[in-house]
Amino acid sequence: MDPSISDTALSSKRSLEGDSVNTAEAKRHKTRENRRADVGPSEGRPDRRGSRGTRNLGNERTAGQNKEDGDGEKKPRLPKRSCALLIGFCGTGCNGMQIQPNVRTIEGVLFSAMVKAGAVSQDNADDPVKVGLARAARTDAGVHAAGNLISIKMITSVPGISDIVARINQELPPEIRLWSFVRTQNSFNAHLSCDSRMYTYFLPSYLLLPPKPDSGLARALKANSEELGTASEQGVYPFWNGVDLTCTYDDHQRKKQWRIDSDTLANFRFASTRYLGTHNFHNFTVGREFRDRSNQRHMKKIEVQDPVVYDGTEWLSILFHGQSFMLHQRKMVCALVLTCRTGTPASVLEEMFGPRKVVVPKAPALGLLLEQPLFESYNRKVMEANAKLENDADPNYRSIIDFEQHREVIDQFKREHIYSRMRAQEQKDATFDGWIQSIDSYAGNDLLYLNPKGVIPAVAVLEKGQPRLHAFREKKRFDTSGPIVQVEEEEEEDLDRSKLKDMEG
Repeated sequence: MDPSISDTALSSKRSLEGDSVNTAEAKRHKTRENRRADVGPSEGRPDRRGSRGTRNLGNERTAGQNKEDGDGEKKPRLPKRSCALLIGFCGTGCNGMQIQPNVRTIEGVLFSAMVKAGAVSQDNADDPVKVGLARAARTDAGVHAAGNLISIKMITSVPGISDIVARINQELPPEIRLWSFVRTQNSFNAHLSCDSRMYTYFLPSYLLLPPKPDSGLARALKANSEELGTASEQGVYPFWNGVDLTCTYDDHQRKKQWRIDSDTLANFRFASTRYLGTHNFHNFTVGREFRDRSNQRHMKKIEVQDPVVYDGTEWLSILFHGQSFMLHQRKMVCALVLTCRTGTPASVLEEMFGPRKVVVPKAPALGLLLEQPLFESYNRKVMEANAKLENDADPNYRSIIDFEQHREVIDQFKREHIYSRMRAQEQKDATFDGWIQSIDSYAGNDLLYLNPKGVIPAVAVLEKGQPRLHAFREKKRFDTSGPIVQVEEEEEEDLDRSKLKDMEG
């Protein structure tokens, strides 16, 4: 210490420094208080600066805060409740289920209707994530649903609206319907809580007719059979006897009049059972390597119904009940159809569960219908919790998720908005016939696993990073259930794996 500075001077200096620090701290404290007064407690969180009584008061004040209306008055903030929305829709004209920017989707239309009806506040209207929106099953573009489910935190009681379901339906187009909603437990998530899904695929039975004898596919398969030493001596299939093979004009009309025989139907049913159980479905999706554990999916039930004739065309339907489905599950239908119509043993489907990668086209989106997701585990959990309550008036009471209570109106919706449109489009555009002709025109090696031995030859195996001559290219026009438009063919590309999980269900 400098001896020239006296003890008195040093004491005075310390006092001044202390006053300066205290003054600065006081200013910072005052600034923080002013900010709190301007902003108020954070939305949805209590002000923790006071006692328990102060926190409760803060909650009440927060609940009453909202944006000012046109007259400068603050609207009350209405409480959100965890709910499950039971919906149905015709997928024609929508780019799938999940909300996407700048395109029309089922969720986008529904969310907008909920905002207009007041079930979602304007504060949350800009982002569905704010209300925890999730779906039980994601459907591709053009795919329909008699029943699907969305979990969301919604406003269930809107002033001036006695029936919020009816109000939301007023804002929806007739091809998208909200059947009902139920209050759920807070932990409920539509995707994670779903035990299984049921889909039905509808197809004209004429898809099981063998390829036209002069088509590219028929010539390629015949040459491959001769090379394998399995060439058939049966000759031309009776349907094609006496037909001018160079003329395709009348093919569709003749196909519509064809009726499946009992042996073909039995073979089709038998082949479909190869999907039952747990298998590696890497060949029935995109972007998945064989070693990816997420390829393991379990099919609980597969059922081919008896054929039914509508408007002169015979239709088949296949019910798929599985725990979950991979993106482009329509490949399962295509592999089943191609196997049966070419006389390939059903064992080839089991070969596709193995490590070798092959090309499997997608069946048209037009024929796929999500029947409903199922929530058996959640419903059991709810019933166990309800059993501990005195009655259903208890605020903790929750209803089970049950589409069957809407069965009558759902079946009517399917007849009016799904089946009728499906058949009308096939009648007008011959969608399924165009699709099978696009496959029959292919004469390369990618489909040579369709052979009498039911084995996958080396020339049909895809090797990563290796280009192929005459690669099979799908027509994107069959990926929608809307009117047929001419678009370029393309070879199927793998999707980013990080995006796949959110695109499956």
